[in-house]
Amino acid sequence: MNRLKDKVIIVTGSVTGIGKAIAKRCAVEGAKVVLHGLESDLGEETLAEFAAGTAVLELADLADETTHARLVERAVYAFGKLDAIVNNAAQVGTGNIHDTDATWFRRMLDINCVAPFLLIKAALPELTKTRGAVLNIGSVNAYSGEPNLMPYSVSKGALMTLTRNLGDTLMRENLVRVNQINPGWVLTENEAKRKRSHGLSDDWYTHVPRVFAPAGRILFPEEIAAAAVYFLADESGPISGQILDVEQHPFIGRNPPKDASTVPAPNPKA
Repeated sequence: MNRLKDKVIIVTGSVTGIGKAIAKRCAVEGAKVVLHGLESDLGEETLAEFAAGTAVLELADLADETTHARLVERAVYAFGKLDAIVNNAAQVGTGNIHDTDATWFRRMLDINCVAPFLLIKAALPELTKTRGAVLNIGSVNAYSGEPNLMPYSVSKGALMTLTRNLGDTLMRENLVRVNQINPGWVLTENEAKRKRSHGLSDDWYTHVPRVFAPAGRILFPEEIAAAAVYFLADESGPISGQILDVEQHPFIGRNPPKDASTVPAPNPKA
């Protein structure tokens, strides 16, 4: 398994969840990885899972505009070059038209769209040298989103447009590819914690209603990582500006079956 042999890859938000799974899969495929996160304890624990000399750790807030150049400099200093970046880090949280203020909305846009843009811009000189790749990690919520995920969904929609725009522009100008994966519902550590806080049992993910998960379970981070390798590897050739929805059912236009398990019982008082 050497599909990424000798490549140097930055993965933001890679001390937990999808980012961690992508970083670990990159290393298995032969890459050197710059790990990134906010929490020193999680960062050190994650770094310890990598073989010596295959990963370095940078702890920094992507809202700080000096972070992006530092990540690129760390990659070049540690490993001599930069072949790819994975913009995975994201601000996640609820909000709707009634309870979302300007500060929260801007934070979502800053971390989920502006920060990826700034990292791509900072990395472009190095990526141009290696004819490298950018992979943005979005969300199927980009197409509309749930009512209580309005600012998050809008930020992922903006990221999707950024991917398509730069996927065309940078391929023409620099031969740098830009693509995106939109994961569906994924069993990350944070998702498991959220559901436990909602009062669900520890094994809630093993019996998800099939209207939401036809397979009876949701996706695992490792399944997103497997898809990521294709876009980071040379085997994807000149493919750029593409969005891949990694979900177990068609997301756009889906009309869930209206059987007894999904249709609410009639209200006798109606």
